Amino acid sequence: MKVQKYILAFDIGTSSLRSVLFNDKAKIIGIEQKEFTQYYPAKGFVEHDAEEIWQKLVAATKELLKKLDIAASQIAGIGITNQRETTVIWDKNTGKPIHNAIVWQDTRTAAYCEGLIKQNLAATV
Repeated sequence: MKVQKYILAFDIGTSSLRSVLFNDKAKIIGIEQKEFTQYYPAKGFVEHDAEEIWQKLVAATKELLKKLDIAASQIAGIGITNQRETTVIWDKNTGKPIHNAIVWQDTRTAAYCEGLIKQNLAATV
């Protein structure tokens, strides 16, 4: 008997994340969503705790698989979508973030970017 396989998608947004499971017909069969904390350490700063996001993603995925009674071995592939402009730096030796993620809404580098525009470097950057 052939074991059913699934595709798992991770959708990490600005304030929440979702684990989404698709069947072999590309139909969504389940979603688990979790919100995560927004940090505003200074005026114009917006950050996320990447470790918190990871832990909530793991929890959402475990809950989704348990709710649907699907084994992790039935996952044929994983897709990831996220905010492309949000950045986080990871320590290559530990795999842990070295600082909170800087979110796309953060304006701490706005003056620097304006300087690049004034130097006619926008197209280059």
